[in-house]
Amino acid sequence: MPRMSKKRRLEWSFFLRQVKVGNTTCDRITYNDLCRGCTHSCKQSFRAIIILCPHYYSKRRKKEDRDNGR
Repeated sequence: MPRMSKKRRLEWSFFLRQVKVGNTTCDRITYNDLCRGCTHSCKQSFRAIIILCPHYYSKRRKKEDRDNGR
């Protein structure tokens, strides 16, 4: 895997997580657990606490909320 340029590393610094590979460490882009399985492009960092995502719907959500558009 090619190295990240300094400019790209600065742009993605909020998403980078240092992962130990063998004897070295490398930076990998990591998304939030809820965003990993999502198909939309509004991915959030693993460092962020998701308060509201317009595309996320919980499986425990009640049916009446769906009908009211919440």
